[in-house]
Order: sequence, then C-alpha cells, then structure tokens
Amino acid sequence: MEFLPAEHHQAFPGVINGGILGTLLDCHSNWCAATALMQANGWDAAQCTVTADFHVKLRRPTPAGKTLRLEARPAEMQGDRVVVHCEVLCDGKVTATCDGTFVAVREGHPAFHRWG
Repeated sequence: MEFLPAEHHQAFPGVINGGILGTLLDCHSNWCAATALMQANGWDAAQCTVTADFHVKLRRPTPAGKTLRLEARPAEMQGDRVVVHCEVLCDGKVTATCDGTFVAVREGHPAFHRWG
C-alpha cells in the first residue's frame, strides 16, 4: 500500500505523527490478516477481522511530503488468528514497524457485518 501524508498528519514540521503511522500499520495489517485467512480457507471474500493486539516501533523519523510504502506479511496463522509483521518505508528505509495479532470475528460480534 502507498500513502501520501498531508500536512495535517505531521507531529511537527517535517515529521509524520506516530499515531498516524500506528493507524496505517494497524489497518494494513488487519487487511493482510483478512486476506491471508481468505486464501488459507478458500473463502470467496474476506471475513471481518479485528485487532487483538499490536505493537508499534518507531525506528526513525518519518519525513513529511513523501510517499510512504507499507508492506505486510503474515508471520503465523493458527485457526482464526493471524500474526502479521508490517513495515512503513520511506525512500527505501524502514521508519516504523508493527507486529500484531488479528482475529476473524463470528456472528454475534459487533464488527461481524461491518464489511458487508
């Protein structure tokens, strides 16, 4: 995924806010998990997944005014859970990472129908 931050995404001039990076990492990792479960189970469409936990590491300042690239991959799958590793890259350098666990929800969970 690519994302071009706007001026209002800055924590201070020239540097992207860590909370914005955390949101990007969480969302992209969640979709990675949903896609991995869909492929592993042969589903026709992704099922809703939610974040069980995620841990962000801000490795270096993420510069403003440049396109960010997010890359996510499943690190481990077990049943309805996927552990995902995700990175934010700017100019080929990793600026932030996330490791998180994402879980497919079942009927009755408040988020079950949010993608339908």
